[in-house]
Amino acid sequence: MRIIFLGYHNIGYFCLKALMELCAALGDEIAAVVTHADHPRENIWFASVRDLAFKHYLPVYQPSDPNDPAFVAAMARLRPDFLFSCYYRHMLKKPLLDLPRLGALNLHGSLLPKYRGRAPVNWVLVNGETETGVTLHYMEEKADRGDLVAQRRVPITEEDTALTLFARLTVAAEDLMREAYPLLRTGQAPRIPQDHTQASYFGRRRPEDGRIDWRKSAGEIYNLVRAVTHPYPGAFTFLNGRKWYIWWGRPLAEEAPPGAAPGQILGRLPGQGLLVATGQGLFLITQAQWEGEREFLGPVLATWAELMGKQLG
Repeated sequence: MRIIFLGYHNIGYFCLKALMELCAALGDEIAAVVTHADHPRENIWFASVRDLAFKHYLPVYQPSDPNDPAFVAAMARLRPDFLFSCYYRHMLKKPLLDLPRLGALNLHGSLLPKYRGRAPVNWVLVNGETETGVTLHYMEEKADRGDLVAQRRVPITEEDTALTLFARLTVAAEDLMREAYPLLRTGQAPRIPQDHTQASYFGRRRPEDGRIDWRKSAGEIYNLVRAVTHPYPGAFTFLNGRKWYIWWGRPLAEEAPPGAAPGQILGRLPGQGLLVATGQGLFLITQAQWEGEREFLGPVLATWAELMGKQLG
């Protein structure tokens, strides 16, 4: 069997690692590794598919457009049996998807058909979900719609951030690949049509989507903060015209006093942080940072008496 592998990020890295080990044991071959050139403005906190492939002398391609006819022709000459896409960011079109003899498959970071599209690990936290997972499915030109092969469920805890949740999804993805590939190559893997009536779709998140709406409940604000805190771009608000990143905090069940406006700084908890009114409940800010300055923790925030009564927005 000959494989074309397209991947990026930690899930791409560990799925490639799993396939390399399986191919070595089964006598199969990874004929090409296709990945992205790192963007100079991106925070690269994750493992490198390119470096893993280089280390093991695998041929690496970094096309700006994988659907370019010349690149598709180059891949066709490899006569692939399978194509796997694992957190590869470009959409693949039919000429490329039609190349592999036994199918093109994608590893998606949600329990399809829920959370099709971009950034599912962030969206499930923003929306307060209690469970997500990973799905291996056949690819179509439309995103995340193809028949299912296998899924692994991953619980979401109240303390999870996108970083901790992504780490568990990465483990689940590697395990899923190790389980599914031997079945795929022998024709024993299931192929289950998705129920499109149950589908939901979410687009990519942009840094500006991290602005806090203090009219929302404290729980909803917490979900946004944990969905985009380090190493992601962060949730933010404005105070006296200055951008203020809220890196961590927690919701409190207590209600704001009568007349308090959402976003108003009401007081402090000594040694912990600042209390802010929301649309429902209070939010305790415990880690924050003025744009361009160093980050402050709760004990420091709690000494900022001059912030009392100020309005965030």
